[in-house]
Amino acid sequence: MNRSARAFWLRSPGRGELRDITLTEPAEGEVLVRALYSGVSRGTETLVFRGGVPESQHAVMRAPFQEGDFPGPVKYGYLSVGTVEEGPAELVGRTVFCLYPHQSRYVVPVTAVTVVPDRVPAARAVLAGTVETAVNALWDAAPLIGDRIAVVGGGMVGCSVAALLARFPGVRLQLVDADPARAKTAEALGVDFATPDGALGDCDLVVHASATEAGLTGALRLLAPEGTVVELSWYGDRRVALPLGEAFHSRRLTLRSSQVGTVSPAARAGRDYADRMALALDLLAAPALDALITGESAFEQLPDIMPKLASGEIPALCHRIRYAETGLT
Repeated sequence: MNRSARAFWLRSPGRGELRDITLTEPAEGEVLVRALYSGVSRGTETLVFRGGVPESQHAVMRAPFQEGDFPGPVKYGYLSVGTVEEGPAELVGRTVFCLYPHQSRYVVPVTAVTVVPDRVPAARAVLAGTVETAVNALWDAAPLIGDRIAVVGGGMVGCSVAALLARFPGVRLQLVDADPARAKTAEALGVDFATPDGALGDCDLVVHASATEAGLTGALRLLAPEGTVVELSWYGDRRVALPLGEAFHSRRLTLRSSQVGTVSPAARAGRDYADRMALALDLLAAPALDALITGESAFEQLPDIMPKLASGEIPALCHRIRYAETGLT
């Protein structure tokens, strides 16, 4: 039987297209997944779409099932939820999450999929990859009860971090963003909101995720002496200047990076990528996280939608892509 599917490819920076492809037969230890939803991350994925991956980072920034190379043609993406149509009996019919690009059907190893808990709707599970990033960031940050914390940058990653921190007891927490419209999202997540001018200082910890020089500079200024900024933003090919010649040394501040490509060394011994993903999916049982999904389009519209997401014409946190029910041919 000839198995066909459609996939979204970045033909060249700023120009995407849908391509017809032929799938291989799933072998032993593999599953055939029919996509239900995928998600577009406004951060890394739109940067890839614009062609902003530096040449020095081409190998590091490869997605798990990427095809092609930066800047293009390339098939890129990592937030896919679907139903297992063929594979081991215990997985057939189950809803799973996979770090796969935008494609209507795909064949992957069993080890590449994580079963979505029954209490988590498939439509919300597209956030798993971003919540996984937030879990890793908080393992790196190691917040304590009673900490004074700010999350600077109310995008998809920053809001995910804030949503998880809102469950910590006794913390003083603010989500800080230059866009006052993010106050509505913060309210839905149960988090206090402030614009940069109104943000509370003397923070023990600031998680930065605005991907802007101004945001990172502001994050450093919010710290109390001995405080730490955990940097989640990825700037691609942009250079960032920081005021490290002011009070950075005298106040003994710390700036450290966090990146989801490596499981945080601060995690409990033995925790691996599968454990981290399973935890992220379990945390998605919270309905409040629906606030991070700000739009939805049909898969067939993706070539027209991506330029608008990348330019900001369509403001979004996570934009969800919906796949129509189609049969195999």
